[in-house]
Amino acid sequence: MADVHSQQSEAQSKPPRSLFPHQFGAVASSSTNSKDDDSKTKLPSGVVLDKDGKPCRLCTSAASWRALTKQAKVQGASTSTSEPVAEPSSSESAPSLQTTRDECPPDVENLGRSTWTLLHSMTATYPVKATQEQQSEMRTFLKLFSRLYPCWVCADDFRTWMAEPSGRNEPRLGGRADFGTWMCEAHNEVNRKLGKKEFDCRFWEERWRTGWKDGRCD
Repeated sequence: MADVHSQQSEAQSKPPRSLFPHQFGAVASSSTNSKDDDSKTKLPSGVVLDKDGKPCRLCTSAASWRALTKQAKVQGASTSTSEPVAEPSSSESAPSLQTTRDECPPDVENLGRSTWTLLHSMTATYPVKATQEQQSEMRTFLKLFSRLYPCWVCADDFRTWMAEPSGRNEPRLGGRADFGTWMCEAHNEVNRKLGKKEFDCRFWEERWRTGWKDGRCD
């Protein structure tokens, strides 16, 4: 899931095409400039550049980001000088807690999972029959969301998907049933791109609103 997008890709990288992905595969696109020269360091596979040309953490998987960090440390060690580096004072130090990955800035996978939880929950609480005002508000939200989403690659992709020329992907906002099914279809678009099993949209309410009938969520 446009001319602007392709221009950005040529200038920076060929970004992965996915909506709020749960994960990128190990062979996700490299964000090196298509016109590499020997004076530039090749970035690890899967690293996506932001629009300013710097690595985008929110667009990159945790594995690729760790590879980039490791590469930077190795390069830093090999080019270090004898000049002392100022150490932060005790008052500037990070809290002395045992940090887990959950306490680190999100990568594209964490961001994607949290985003889908939010979006599906919004469909679950959407009115059974929405007024024109409610439909207009949600349409405005989706339009802004598709421009402000932190992973710019994903945002571009979602916006392009919704604007599919036939109109088949336009948000269906008449009521909860239609909106929930539409969001499920958008999620399945990601599942297809990632080679994951698609979700049966007949059961989206059990998954995101009422809980499964077998009682597993009680």
